[in-house]
This record gives sequence, structure tokens and C-alpha cells, in this order.
Amino acid sequence: MTHTWVPVPDNSDFPLHNLPYGVFSRPGEQARVGVAIGDAVLDVSRLDLPEAADFAAVSLNPFMARGPETWRAVRSRLTDMLTRETCRPAVAPHLIPRSEVTLHLPFDVADYVDFYASENHAANLGRIFRPTQEPLTANWKHLPIGYHGRAGTVVVSGTPVTRPSGQYKPSEAAVPAFGPSRRLDIEAEIGFVVGVPSSLGSPVPGTAFAEHVFGVVLVNDWSARDIQAWEYVPLGPFLGKSFTTSISSWVVPLEALAAARVTPRQDPPPLPYLADGQRWGLDITMEVRLNGHLLSRPPFATAYWTPDQQMAHMTANGASLRTGDLYASGTISGPRRDQRGSLIELTWNGSEPLELPDGSSRSFLLDGDTITISAAAQAADGTRIGFGDVTGTVKPAASHLTHLTHLMEN
Repeated sequence: MTHTWVPVPDNSDFPLHNLPYGVFSRPGEQARVGVAIGDAVLDVSRLDLPEAADFAAVSLNPFMARGPETWRAVRSRLTDMLTRETCRPAVAPHLIPRSEVTLHLPFDVADYVDFYASENHAANLGRIFRPTQEPLTANWKHLPIGYHGRAGTVVVSGTPVTRPSGQYKPSEAAVPAFGPSRRLDIEAEIGFVVGVPSSLGSPVPGTAFAEHVFGVVLVNDWSARDIQAWEYVPLGPFLGKSFTTSISSWVVPLEALAAARVTPRQDPPPLPYLADGQRWGLDITMEVRLNGHLLSRPPFATAYWTPDQQMAHMTANGASLRTGDLYASGTISGPRRDQRGSLIELTWNGSEPLELPDGSSRSFLLDGDTITISAAAQAADGTRIGFGDVTGTVKPAASHLTHLTHLMEN
């Protein structure tokens, strides 16, 4: 087993096996690319690395666009620098305590797509909303269902989440109302970040997944269930989803997760364009906390559709990939209640509120609530490969009256 001369605490998210990329700054300095190891951020913009100029950029996009050969070369060089004692004098001055930096959105998001990969999640929602029908829709096991989100509202972990307003229809009302969402929810997901683009009109097969996808992030696709329920027929999610999507600060390289691969069972067999190559299912366990209290541990290994299949389906009509594209798994839920990745499932649409240690209860989120999602996989030798976390605190809804007053005054 290879060891690093950098101090790495036991069970750290960021051992030598990981080396995730992010974008950081210190007061008065420009943001630039860093790599997490232990409790430090390594300022890679100051090191002698392949394509070194990319690391002085304020996003990972230039480096991600280089492709797998460069990704591997940089990772190999970093591993060498962090393990060879002779490299310590040149590298150690550029290790910065993580507590001293501000972390930024790690890449410029080009497009955002959210899928619906978890059979347990889809079946739970089917039982909640269509109790007299089959839980899964007829198409669910034949194609990865998804929707296009809003790239401009993807934010980095720690960014406050303003409660959205929109139309919703109370069950007892004859007409809809407008106002702040009363059923604000979370969705625990895994996201995939595209590095290498593709040409418009050329589908990308699943076998090319590792040639295009740079790495993996945690995602919380915040959801206003009451707004969503009223608007989603017939065209799908819109304002109930587009207000905020949070991602983790660190992008874990795909190469770091090679030992976590699993192949899910799919029945019926998918069509040939979704069956090419080996599946890229991943054994990642997430944890969801509300105000520090553990709610659930969703297992990503149970996802039915894999990210290589999602990429193949996303481009099957000739749609192109762009550097910085983000696509997410959709809510991940396991078969047990303590493995559900959303409040709508954990509380069964509010009918079974959660009891919290402080004596309060929740069906959906209140203003001031903080949600934190973390996750980890394992390297081949059992070393923990962590993702950091994705955290957001709910702020009260913006006042439309205040906004209109501001516009008139200016």
C-alpha cells in the first residue's frame, strides 16, 4: 500500500487514494484549482504538473476538457509528489489548511439533467400518488427517465436555499393559490460531471463513459412538492425544481472509484443502445442529516439505471455533451425506510412525521433547517473515499411585494 508524507487523519474523506479537485481562494487572492488531501488543500496552480496553466483558472473546465490521458498523467504526477519524500520541500509550502480557504463552485455548469434512477424511489412515489395502480409507469424499466433543469441555479455546498414561491393547489381548494412552498423537500443524489464534449448529431455509447465523464459530486436537488404536484402534468417538473440544486465542493475523479463499480440486475434486458459495455454502477453509501440528526443512509448501489446508460440515453437522439455538463441520478432510496433519500418518502407524503431529538417533528422542511448529505465509497484496499458533503440551510421566501417596491424605487 502506498503512503503519503502528508498527515491524513484516520477515516478522512480525502486520503491519497482520492485526490478530488475543487476551486478555492484565500482572502485577497484569485480563485484557483486545488486538490484535497487530509485536512489540507494543495494549491496545484503552483506545482510542476502537465497542463499547469489550467490550474490557475477559476473553474475546472479547462482541465476537464483535456481528456482522460491528461487526467491520468496529472493524477499519477500528484501521487508521486505526495509519496516521494524528496518532493516534500517543493510541495509542502503549497499545502493550505482547509479551514483557511473558501470553496467555490468547482466548474462552470453547461447543462443540467436530472434522472430517476432508483426503482425504490420511483415505486414509493407511485404507491403514494397512484395507490390503485402499478407503482412504476410502463416505460420506467425501458429507459432512463429524466428532465432538464436549470444550469444557472446550480450552487456550491453552503449556499443558502431560499424557500421558493409558486402556484400550488391545496386539496380542499377549488382554485390554485400562489405563495411560498409549504412542502419543501430534499433529494439525495449522485451527480456526474462531463469533461470531454461530443459533436452535435453523434450519439455517445455507454462504452465511452470514462472517455467523457471526469468525476462525481454529491447533489441535493431541492424540491417544492406542492408546486411540483400542480405543475408537472403534462410537461414535467419546472418551478418546483428549478430554484436551487446544490452540489458538493469537491469532484471525485472517476479513476478513484474504480474499485467501487457494481453491475445492477436489470429485468427486462435493456435495448441494445443501453446494453453496450460494462455497467458503471457504483457502491456508494450516502448519509442524510437534518440539523445534525441522521435521517437515512441511501445506498447508490441499488440504483437501477447506471450513469453510462444515462449518458447513452441522453445523447441517443444526437444531443451533444459539453464540458461542464452535470447530470444527476435522481433521488436514491434503498428498500428500507432508513434508506430513503427524500422527506416525501421518509414521512410518506407527510402522513408519518419524523420525530427529532429536540422534541420537534417534520413532515417537510422549516425555515432555518439545515440539510447535509455526505457519502463514501471504498478503494481496493478498503480505504475510505469520501465526497465531503453538500449542505444547505433554508431561508424564508423572498417577498414579492418587497421586490416590486425595489424595482419601482430604482
